[in-house]
Parts: sequence; structure tokens; C-alpha cells
Amino acid sequence: MKDKEISPLAISRRGLLTTAGRAVAGGAALSVGSPFILSARGEVPAKIGLVFAKQGTWTEQGELLVNGANIALEQAKGQVLGRPVQLVWYDEPSPQAAQQNLQKLAEEEKVIAALGGTNSGTALAMSAVARRVKIPFITPNAAAREITGKECNPYTFRVLTTTSVASRAMGPYLASLGKKWYFICASYAYGQDVYTEMKKQLEEAGGTEVGSDKTPLGTADFSSFLLKIRQAKPDVIVAGLPGGDLSAFLKQFADMGLKGKIPVACPIIGDSDLWSIGQDAATGIYGKPWHFSDPTNTAADKSFIDAYQAKYKKPPADKAWLGWFSMRSLLLGIEQGKATDAAAIVRGLETARFEDGAIPAYYREWDHQMLRRSLVLKVKDKITDKWDWLDVLKVTPERAADLEPQFGTRDEVGCKMEAL
Repeated sequence: MKDKEISPLAISRRGLLTTAGRAVAGGAALSVGSPFILSARGEVPAKIGLVFAKQGTWTEQGELLVNGANIALEQAKGQVLGRPVQLVWYDEPSPQAAQQNLQKLAEEEKVIAALGGTNSGTALAMSAVARRVKIPFITPNAAAREITGKECNPYTFRVLTTTSVASRAMGPYLASLGKKWYFICASYAYGQDVYTEMKKQLEEAGGTEVGSDKTPLGTADFSSFLLKIRQAKPDVIVAGLPGGDLSAFLKQFADMGLKGKIPVACPIIGDSDLWSIGQDAATGIYGKPWHFSDPTNTAADKSFIDAYQAKYKKPPADKAWLGWFSMRSLLLGIEQGKATDAAAIVRGLETARFEDGAIPAYYREWDHQMLRRSLVLKVKDKITDKWDWLDVLKVTPERAADLEPQFGTRDEVGCKMEAL
């Protein structure tokens, strides 16, 4: 796949806009923007690195994350601390390449901070580089607990909630539907994380596991599993399946006449995963960090939605929002720190508070996990809109005092972060 350029935003106070692009060694990465831009006032731009997928399985998510980040920068008028900002986007075709590209951004492009990681594998790899080269790094879309757990470090921040947090948000609602659950989870890290965390929720509710299957990643035929589920007659099916597998499962679930008879639930889903299923087969209860039609969205969220809709002619998926929120938090953190050196940015991110409805969101100082509300949503009984398939069932927590417990204690999280 050919690398795709995005328009950089390097705007001076007098509105100078300069764009250019250049290939980086071996064509594995692409720098967006000219290598050196001076505004009419002679200001050298502050460079911010992006390391997101431009090819392969994660391409769509990479583009959505970058689109959202671009809008956040546009809304900030292309500046931070009065300096123009230039975005430099490199690829992440593998964890090793992602590491190399983040190091290039730090050592050759001299970026002041970076966003990256369409998945946990690349995010964990880049987190180690961020620690080594001492560059503030925010990962928007990685759920692996290690990032802000045992592999935490002073330079890495994470926006997406972990599977355990999403499971805590969803568990009580599912228990209210019934306490006999069947688990069907893919046999890789995410799927088994869902099984472990949701089983904890079932046990705390005093429920019973009536069946459990580990499915090979990339399973195309779920008929034998569905026959077992139908025979077990569960109150709830917990599906720890990635996008393509979930799509195949739900289509066959509908074909077997089970849609609407047994609720299917998954603690984390993306809009693009859901949209790929198709309206006829779409069903279920899902956890998401954000949804564009959530009635509790803030004024800033609504401004983002309007800007995204105007630019891309459709509402923003959750991945685009994650890119926007991550870039917005970085820019606000830099403003809070009042300087662009690494220590100032880290301090700014640790102390900044972000409007997020009734409870402000923030990066927790001791593990750098973003603490914010979680959503539990249900696919509409009748879908009438091309994009809006979900209704919000629950926003959790409702009280600020419950936010920290939902994200776990120091002992549960396991982060022992060294001093900056």
C-alpha cells in the first residue's frame, strides 16, 4: 500500500501555512510537513510526532486516529504556547519498526512529544523507547494493562481504558439481565483478558458460568459453538472476539435465529467493527470510551463532532475521537506545563484536568492512566440511521468518588513508576 500523506498544520500567528512531504529511509515511514518551517515572526515550529499505521490490518484505525488529532490541532489554531505546531507522521508496520520510527522522531526530527500505537503491541514497544530517549508519549488506542501497569514509566500516558475497567463498567448491568453466562473468547491476549475480567464480574454477582469456548483467531465458522450455546440456554453471551471474528459470529448468530433471544455482550468495541457487521445482524451490548450521539457529550465534544462531520461528511468513530482527545490533552498539558521540554510536558499532563461532563478527566499521577467515564451501549432494536446504531444505557461512574476505584488500586494495577 502506498504511504498516504496528510496535510500538516504549521500556522504562525500571522497565518502562514507551509506544507511539504518527504520519504524517510527505506520508505517505511513518511514525514508529513517540511523538515524546517519558519513563520513570519521567525518562530521555529514545535514538532509533534505521530506513529500510526499506514498499511496492513490497522490502516483504517491509524487514519481515524490521525484525522482526529489533526482536528484537535486545527481547533487550537495550529499553535501551542504561541508557537506554530508541525505534525510528523511515521508508520508502524511492526513493533520493531514502530520503535525505530519513534526513535527517529526523537533523535532526527527533534519532536517535543509523540502520539502512537493503533494496537497494544506497537504501543508497548514504543513505550520502552519513550522511556529510553525521555520523550513524552501518549498512546490513544492500546488496552494492554501492562502499559500503565508493570511496564509503566514516567514518559508514557494512556487514554483508552483497560479491559478490566470496561468489564467493571459493564458487569453490573449484565448481571441485572441474568446470572447464567456463556463465554466465547478468542484464544489470544485480548480474548482471554475479556474472559478473565468478565468472569470476575460474574463471580462477584454470584452468577454461574454455563459454558466457555476458546476460539482460534480468525474463526470463520461458528456453527458448532452456536449449537453448544443454544443447548446451554444462557442468560447472557460474553463474546471476547476481535472485529472480523465478531462480525462472523453475529451474522451466523442471526442466521440461526438467535438474534433478539439471548443478549450478546462485549466490553470493548469500535464503531468500525460494529459497522462491518451490517444492520441485519447487528445486535448486542457493548462498552465504548465515547459515542458521537451520547446526550452527555460536552460542548467541546460537540464542536469536534461538527468539525469532523463538515470535513469527512460522516460522524466521527470512537477511534477518531481518541485521536482528537489525545492530541487535545497533549496540547493542554503543554500549555499547563508552560514549556516544551520533556519534564515540563510530563508535569503539565499530570496536573491538567479535562472537561468530560459531570466528572473531569485526568491522567492519574502515579500510573499515567487517563481516568474518565465509560459507556455501556446497546444496539438499537430498529436501526434507522446509516451511522447511529447505538443507544447509551449507562454512563459510569456517576460520582467522582467512584472514578478511582473503577480504575483499580496501586496493588491491582501493579505500576511502580520511577521518579522522572
